[in-house]
Amino acid sequence: MKIDVGSYTKEVKKKEARQFNLKLNGSLLKRFPDKQKEDFYREFSTLIKSGVDFNQALKILTEQQKSKYIRSVYEEINDAVVKGKPLHETIQSYPFFSPYEYYSIKIGEETRRLPEIFDQLQKFYARKIKMKRQIVSVLAYPVFVLSITFAVLYFMLNYVVPMFASVFQQFGKELPEITKFVVRLSDNFSTMALVTGVVMLSLFVMQRILKNNDKYKAIMASLLLKTPFFGKLIQKIYLARFCQSLSLLLSAKTPLITALDLTEKMITFHPIKQAISKSKKDILKGETLTNSLKKHKFFTPKIISLTSIGEQINELDKMYDGLANQYNEDIDHSTKMIGTILEPLMILIIGGIVGFIMVAMYSPLFDLSKIIEN
Repeated sequence: MKIDVGSYTKEVKKKEARQFNLKLNGSLLKRFPDKQKEDFYREFSTLIKSGVDFNQALKILTEQQKSKYIRSVYEEINDAVVKGKPLHETIQSYPFFSPYEYYSIKIGEETRRLPEIFDQLQKFYARKIKMKRQIVSVLAYPVFVLSITFAVLYFMLNYVVPMFASVFQQFGKELPEITKFVVRLSDNFSTMALVTGVVMLSLFVMQRILKNNDKYKAIMASLLLKTPFFGKLIQKIYLARFCQSLSLLLSAKTPLITALDLTEKMITFHPIKQAISKSKKDILKGETLTNSLKKHKFFTPKIISLTSIGEQINELDKMYDGLANQYNEDIDHSTKMIGTILEPLMILIIGGIVGFIMVAMYSPLFDLSKIIEN
């Protein structure tokens, strides 16, 4: 039988091009969201636990996908696994899978505990999605209200105040200071809005340029942590991620240094990233994790004390799992409190701004009415 080498080569090149385009689209468009990952790990774990073999499980997951892009990703993964390539090496070639994921899966494949790893990854992404939704729900209302406030200010300072100012000029009477201030604000509102826009754009550009600079990240993180109320919330969010990551990796019997290394790669917040990096060096020198964490203010006394107990009884994974649950509960409560406080606060801010402008505009009218009566 004669083999058409030319046609075979063309097919290989087409497949390589399809893989390249798939990876390029994944890196540019980011069309593989966290929710998709949560579903992937949950359903994969359920199928394997039910006795379905690896190849069949991937085929079932592929058939369930409505998105052509996600389906093509699953098909590529399935083809590679069928040819004998380990799952962790397969997903490592895609930009939307993190080192945290493929190293965890590698450990699961080596220890034959892949379903458990999938369960932990599914829980991790479920918590991450829940946290994102909470933050969005908390910030959505203030952003909406501030937008309305800006629109009200724009309307009043560009239309209402100039109308009143023209009336005041006809009477030629000295205006109160509060009214003069609002009139000056109205006259310069366009300039102020332009300056504010330029400043915001400059800050955005600076953020894009300096986002990988260690000094800049350290300064910004320090400012965020010192923000009243929000600073504590940010600290809890990253401590919860730290505990979740270590719990997952240590429960899969990952060596502590490897677990810390993977956690460092996953977390981007500068203070905790630096603390983990220094802790790895301390542990390699023979120190315990507890003593290493004590050197960094970012870690709370609760984490340090429970880490000490976990090291003593050799159950760090369970300790960190409990801590992660506690911090997630605290985050739930804190975000609800923020929403409860911000709603009336935003109403007061809008009312105060509108009330201030109206008082400034109507106070001269009261004086004018007295003059007319006399």
